[in-house]
Amino acid sequence: MSHNRRSSKGAGPSQAQPMDVDEEYTLTQTQTPSQVQHNLQRRPRTEVEQKVNELVQFLLVKDQKKIPIKRADILKNVIKDYKDVFPEILKRANQTLQQVFGLEVVEIDPKLHTYIVISKLLPLEGEIMNEDENTPKMGLLIIILSLIFMKGNVIKESAVWELLRRLRIESSGEKHKILGDVKKLVTEEFVRQKYLEYTRLPHTDPPEFEFRWGPRAMKETSKKHILQFVSKIQNKNPKSWMSQYNEAEAEATDAART
Repeated sequence: MSHNRRSSKGAGPSQAQPMDVDEEYTLTQTQTPSQVQHNLQRRPRTEVEQKVNELVQFLLVKDQKKIPIKRADILKNVIKDYKDVFPEILKRANQTLQQVFGLEVVEIDPKLHTYIVISKLLPLEGEIMNEDENTPKMGLLIIILSLIFMKGNVIKESAVWELLRRLRIESSGEKHKILGDVKKLVTEEFVRQKYLEYTRLPHTDPPEFEFRWGPRAMKETSKKHILQFVSKIQNKNPKSWMSQYNEAEAEATDAART
């Protein structure tokens, strides 16, 4: 009986509650680069490299669905007991992705600690015809991104459906023979993949929505490239749209500084 009373009063070492993944990472997040390097020296090099390879494969598999990757999932499924050198493992995995696959890991939400794997550039006009089954979807996405940018970086949902109607792409429920359910593709898949933001306008009844570029689009392409795409399609000089041209050039200048 006395043994049971002692057990109920407080947890001994074997009863200590494990920290959740984010709590453990918070402890290592404040480490300086020199501390991480010190921790690295205590780890077998072959095991660290194995973790790097495992993380590369994990990121490639997760990226197939183009859904943001949670840091908690990385720590739980790959890093495990190597959290004290996680920044270095992530850095090396990113280097491998860049050098071997032309991809890059970027954090899109520092508060929620989510990452995406991006290519350096969405395919433009000359590249659209020689890709895989996702090519028609990417072509449609570029058209929508172009419309958003040319209309001031935000457009009502109705403007997108009107554009698609003029392009003879049905979005009212009937499935497109190549793109499938177009409305679901645009309002769900592209949004889930963070290419688009889709938000309801306040105080609208019936509800109205608007589109903006999502964080993945901002990372994978640029306003300058989109303007070049539009100018090619319309056979005009990019300076024909001076407002958009100046905005694109300013963005490119800012990107060059970082």
